[in-house]
Amino acid sequence: MRPHSDEIKLGKFTALFGALAASPAFAQDSTATSTVDAERQLAPIEVKGQAEHSYKTEFASSAKFTAPLVDTPKSVTVIPEALIQSSGASTLTEALRTVPGITFGAGEGGNPLGDRPFIRGYDTQGSMFVDGMRDIGATTREIFNTERVEVTKGSDGAYGGRGGAGGSINTVTKAPHSGTAASGSVGLGTDRYRRFTADGNWQFADHAAFRLNLLRHDSDVAGRDVVDNSRWGVAPSVAFGLGTPTRVTASYYHLSTNDTPDSGIPYFYTSANKPANVDTIYPANVDRHNFYGLRNRDFRYTTSDIGTVKIEHDIASSLTVRNMTRYTKSTQDYLWTQPDDSQGNVVNGMVWRRSNNRDSAVWSAANQTELFGEAMTGPFKHSFTTGLEFSRESGRRDPYTVAAGTGAICKDGIGAASGYNCTSLWSPNPGDPWAGSIKRNNDPAYARTTTKSIYGFDTVELTKRWQINAGARIDDYSTRFTDTRANGSKTYTRDDTLVNWQVGLVFKPAKNGSVYTSYATSSTPAGMLLGEGLEGQSLTPGRGGVGANADQMAPEKNRSIEFGTKWDVLNNKLSLTSALFQIDTTNARVTLPNNEYAMVGSKRVQGLELGVAGQLTNAWQIFGGYTYMKSELRDNGKDAANNGHQFPNTPKHSFTMWTNYDVTPQFTIGGGAFYMSKVFGDPANLRAVPSYWRFDATAQYRFNKRLDLQLNVQNLLNRTYFDQAYPAHYASIAPGRSAFVTLNARY
Repeated sequence: MRPHSDEIKLGKFTALFGALAASPAFAQDSTATSTVDAERQLAPIEVKGQAEHSYKTEFASSAKFTAPLVDTPKSVTVIPEALIQSSGASTLTEALRTVPGITFGAGEGGNPLGDRPFIRGYDTQGSMFVDGMRDIGATTREIFNTERVEVTKGSDGAYGGRGGAGGSINTVTKAPHSGTAASGSVGLGTDRYRRFTADGNWQFADHAAFRLNLLRHDSDVAGRDVVDNSRWGVAPSVAFGLGTPTRVTASYYHLSTNDTPDSGIPYFYTSANKPANVDTIYPANVDRHNFYGLRNRDFRYTTSDIGTVKIEHDIASSLTVRNMTRYTKSTQDYLWTQPDDSQGNVVNGMVWRRSNNRDSAVWSAANQTELFGEAMTGPFKHSFTTGLEFSRESGRRDPYTVAAGTGAICKDGIGAASGYNCTSLWSPNPGDPWAGSIKRNNDPAYARTTTKSIYGFDTVELTKRWQINAGARIDDYSTRFTDTRANGSKTYTRDDTLVNWQVGLVFKPAKNGSVYTSYATSSTPAGMLLGEGLEGQSLTPGRGGVGANADQMAPEKNRSIEFGTKWDVLNNKLSLTSALFQIDTTNARVTLPNNEYAMVGSKRVQGLELGVAGQLTNAWQIFGGYTYMKSELRDNGKDAANNGHQFPNTPKHSFTMWTNYDVTPQFTIGGGAFYMSKVFGDPANLRAVPSYWRFDATAQYRFNKRLDLQLNVQNLLNRTYFDQAYPAHYASIAPGRSAFVTLNARY
């Protein structure tokens, strides 16, 4: 009963992939110059690179970081490609699990699906970037074209503009480089896991090269019935002027997915029927395989397209100008079953198959110009970046009308009596012959945001031991929302000027270490996600739980204070970091007793973060850390009963550690340990998912320089745990044990 075909037409892609696989150019980046290293060669003042295969990174990719990471007064974690490959990650979410302090939230209001990370207790869905430019789409991001992932923690409105209360995430994509090299991988495993990637770089002229990355991925989800994932992607790019003062790179990225989305497990009690002796409501204790959706009804299709042109010119050996122009479009079309408990059915052994659905698209056009370099003013050395950015983002969303009844339909009984809209908690049947109707409304709502920005950053070396790092950004932010015809096609607008800044003082007791303190701000305006995420930030009065005067509310203001130290030890092969931090929102948007909004709320998170990355010995690498967070909702307006509670999606303790050890030059073993303490799903701290440990393992055998075989076992002990806590109704259950073997070839 899906509104369009499940089949993805891949003829051209398959032919292209086959042609590449048949060529003698199968290789991995282990023999090729990395994108960041290529930039290091081509832009003398932008020295950015990392040791081959190392988990330690010395520089961030963005020119906005005007100092090496060891001298940057901010917590920044870089997930290198070597770690992504070793851990067997195939999506951004899987890669981010190696970083402590990051949790994941279910879709707000059950909508939409896609990546929704939380950093230091704050929703980061709207602060996702690709090569330094915002990626607003609510999609599940792949990493087949990713060189590394950079996680910036703490308020960073000066770096990225709107949002960024807890931090931001930037993925760095692969780009053409000098030389000819290629790689390919074939992965097979349990749960029908099949993954094929190819990466080829061809230098076709003295200063020009072409690169192509390809992907096909299909798998079920371990421990879950019915749920499956299917996607394919292609990412060509071409560069001219490599090794010359003027360089031009054009790139395109496309990803299509076709999934059966997971409906999770319902909470057992509601707040109304919870026994007095039960303090916290957890998901129902049912078979982990239970799938409450409908095999022939539920679907999710997404596409993501990104086209970029980058032009760089070295004006002098210490001055470079760069311009990037980008067009993006992301779509998602889905209907999935939320196992709803709103009528108290679950405790009686019944689950209403509530339909969550949407057909939406977001697209944007943006241009960014940066001037960066080094200069002297008297005795002071400056490393600086200045920039201008213009963007226009638009969104459209249109729901389906689905004949699924309401939660009250369970009073008629499960199965046929309810039209299969109500099923058994203990033994749901995904193959039920549901006969309801699905109809697209064809009455969309529209959103549009226009932003004009100017920013600047500078690291001033006062002496060999003292540095000042400062930056500021001003955004002229205008947003507009037009409601559906059914709601009168009313239009709501907001115009704001967002001013954010940061300053840090760095003391270097030694060349390889620093002690720092910093202060930074960010702004979270209404409508910042174009309707693709947090409904509480909707611009529309009366919609999504928003107060009657939502369109009159100024942006929330956040400030972050951090004190930390960073050291590169063991001959600069190992990075050690620690930081104490505090983030405050002093004008949080809260609802008053008259159901109007006021900017009077207050919330705070304080914490400690420890990190390690790099080599203990030439044969032993580690990456990971620990984060402690004490969060408090301090003033919640009319919801005063929640005052003093923890933030949702914010564990007190989280720990990650990944390690590899070369037993011999040919044989490597490794694994990961991940811990998360209890996570609440709602501000009332009523619903939660319990703490968990998860363990992974890996082994790799290198036959020669061109061929190796890698084994990954994820969730080694087959632990049953939940990785997302929704404020009501359900929690998302994590995959069970899975294993896959990947053959990697390189030329």
